[in-house]
Amino acid sequence: MLPTDALATLEGALAAAAVACYPQAPAPDVTFEAPRRPEFGDFSTNVAFSLTKIARRSPQDVARALIDAALAHDAGLRVLFSSIEPMAGFINVRLAPASWHAVLARILREGADFGRGEKTGTRISLEFGSANPTGPLVVVQGRTLSTGDTLAKTLRFRGRDVFVEWIINDAGSQVDTLGRSIYARYRQILDPSYPFPEEGYPGDYLRPIARAIYDRDGEDWVDRDESAWLRHFSKFGRDELVAQQQRTALRFGVHYDLWQSEKEMHDQGRVTAGLQRLIDLGATYEQDGAVFFRATAFGDDKDRAIVRSDGRPTYYAADIAYHYEKLQRADRVIDILGPDHHGYIGRLKGLAAALGYEGKLEVTIAQQITLMRGGEQVSMSKRAGDIITLDDILDEVGVDAARFFFIMLSLDSPLTFDLKLAVEQSAENPVFYVQYGHARIASVLRNADPGDCSEAARTTALDRLDHPAELALARRLAELPGVAEGVAVHLAPHRLARYARDVASDFHQFYTECKVLGDDRELRIARLALCIATKTVLATVLELCGVTAPESM
Repeated sequence: MLPTDALATLEGALAAAAVACYPQAPAPDVTFEAPRRPEFGDFSTNVAFSLTKIARRSPQDVARALIDAALAHDAGLRVLFSSIEPMAGFINVRLAPASWHAVLARILREGADFGRGEKTGTRISLEFGSANPTGPLVVVQGRTLSTGDTLAKTLRFRGRDVFVEWIINDAGSQVDTLGRSIYARYRQILDPSYPFPEEGYPGDYLRPIARAIYDRDGEDWVDRDESAWLRHFSKFGRDELVAQQQRTALRFGVHYDLWQSEKEMHDQGRVTAGLQRLIDLGATYEQDGAVFFRATAFGDDKDRAIVRSDGRPTYYAADIAYHYEKLQRADRVIDILGPDHHGYIGRLKGLAAALGYEGKLEVTIAQQITLMRGGEQVSMSKRAGDIITLDDILDEVGVDAARFFFIMLSLDSPLTFDLKLAVEQSAENPVFYVQYGHARIASVLRNADPGDCSEAARTTALDRLDHPAELALARRLAELPGVAEGVAVHLAPHRLARYARDVASDFHQFYTECKVLGDDRELRIARLALCIATKTVLATVLELCGVTAPESM
């Protein structure tokens, strides 16, 4: 019997025991969770605490009474559980080894499909990484890309239908600023003293774009008015930088279903259509010739202008139209935004409510990143032109380390990324530690007899696995479906990184305490089966994280 089935049996027995012992009390809800300290058992429930007031007994006494009644009612529980004990009012249980053996057999049987969820039919729109097309992707986008893509992979793994998208913010004044900045770099090819605009983008990354225009057009733009060259330089720069961003995303292993141009939405009348929907719903009003969204009626701190008095849509107007489109085609809309977007949470959720989709939009913010190299902080300032691009990070530490380091902490926590640690080949480097676990298992299997490995891959004779380190590892492997579902529900990819480290740690402990390739063939086959199951789970988790699972290191 699998652990979930055994727990369900015990939950029913304890619920029945509560009704029998305390008929005057409402039937309690019995749920088990893993205790914080493994020495307390595999699972624990606090059901006794809910009955103490009516029972007029201590939680410990109630817990003891529930256990006695449950065991008297169902003697088979003694077979499913090696211990069911009260402790400080909690009921702590350890499953019999056979439950963990059943999990291992299931992993061997299902392989890479272990932990995969059934199709739910839920359609999810997931937007992350979106940035202005005014420069290369930088470190903060690395965090949103890694987190968003890991989340997308895990949502799909758990049965959701995910559509991944990026909005290109190319309809605002920043694109004109980009054009002026590139033009200044173009003029500086001929005259280095040509002034650079104060509000321009000073990074050297614009020089190759300016050079490309010069190599193609020569001095054609030198004597022409801004009205003649601005649109050309803005579009050329926008197109080149978006292409660069797309190449970086692909290098990072991130694939998008849609790169949506904001300007295209304006040109196609989709922004106007979105605003009209809000007007038709009575969620707007006019004031001094401008149109405002009644955002305060939906939880925002102030009403928001959506059309200026001169008739031009505001920046927020495109957000309205784009989210209206996403809300219509998805059951759940998720936005992962950068650290300078805290004010967007209320206004976007209020917008969803105004459009009739309250509760369907989730917005999460990726907090700031501090780059370190050993004990020294790495300076990075986009406005000063001292930027560290995502490609710079990938050049220095590689895709695997970057992907893993970016997801190690919850998005709502600031992240310190140590570039020196990320390239160390030591147990202190989390991604190396996890990948080494997978490679070590591969080495064990290469050194084993091929016939033994073949038998181990399909065996169900696992009862010899009774060492505490063996059972601890099996228990950890059984957590994969729950961990993956927790990532999907709570938008928490950092749980995968933590779980990967836990699996690797438990395997290394098992490998230290239990000789795999021993003389006892029956035990050797069982331990090889445990190795194969562990390798399968580690490979799955690393794949969800966008990290390779090496066969050797």
